[in-house]
Amino acid sequence: MAGGEDWLIAWLAGFAGSGDRIGDDAVLLTLGEQRYALSVDTQRAGVHVPIELDPADVARRLLAVSLSDLAATGAAPRWMLVALGIDDEDGARRFLAALVRAGRRYEIELIGGDTARPTTPGRLDASLTVIGEVPQESSPLTRNAARANDRLWIGGPLGESAMGLDLVRLGARIAKRRVLLPEGIPDALARVASRALRRHLEPQPQIDLGLVLGRRSPAGAAIDVSDGLAADAARLCRRSGVGCELEERALALRADTRRLAGHLDREPLELVLAGGEDYVLLFTLPPDVDFRHSGCRPIGRIRSRPELRLRRTDGTIEPLPAGGWDHLG
Repeated sequence: MAGGEDWLIAWLAGFAGSGDRIGDDAVLLTLGEQRYALSVDTQRAGVHVPIELDPADVARRLLAVSLSDLAATGAAPRWMLVALGIDDEDGARRFLAALVRAGRRYEIELIGGDTARPTTPGRLDASLTVIGEVPQESSPLTRNAARANDRLWIGGPLGESAMGLDLVRLGARIAKRRVLLPEGIPDALARVASRALRRHLEPQPQIDLGLVLGRRSPAGAAIDVSDGLAADAARLCRRSGVGCELEERALALRADTRRLAGHLDREPLELVLAGGEDYVLLFTLPPDVDFRHSGCRPIGRIRSRPELRLRRTDGTIEPLPAGGWDHLG
């Protein structure tokens, strides 16, 4: 589609009115004294997940990517509604049972939804609406709270999920919770390849991190990295009216991940900046904060000028390469 997803969202925000509620990871509503976060996400066989992926695995993945949006607002999951398009009764039961069981892990309750035949016979379509509560003692996280000189942090690994997708395309899968890698993956890379595959098919929403950030004062800005670091950093900066400078040195992949990237003929920095579907939080903190949380590290700084820059390891500075996933591209 000409213009892409960001263009469509910007148009809709203007067409729908002020548009203040449109464009974040989740919408924030206040009812009485309680603040709620609501979000909806979709998984479609042949688009978001492999056609042959077990419906139970699709359900767990759909819940995880939906909860990642709540994590980016600092909300605790509470309720969910599912719209399921499927024409296989056993598959429907597998999907719904897995969704309910996975929901118990995050203390989120399935309270309703809808079922119908899928658009394409034999292919599963599912959308999930999730509702969370922002704790009374916390502030909601938004994309528009970044300030000049804030440090920019990432909540976990980048680039591994994209390689997991490469492995899926080569035939990798998870069967009965066991990783099955495609032929040609050296034994020395089996462990990192398994980790990458799980990163892609079984993402872990950073609910706890979002809650920790929401309890800080000021809470800062946050976004979940779903479409690639470069694309989502640009969205956060655009909403805050600022720019950023990322440090290439801080974006380096682990040694074993670099070796897998080489085997798959992927360029490491491109994977980090544009790979997508990492489902980790990108967030800001004041420059003097010594923040300690598992997997988190600073990767750059917010700038007052609305430019997106990359500082290379040799000290040179260049524009941040554009890239990432566009759902309508």
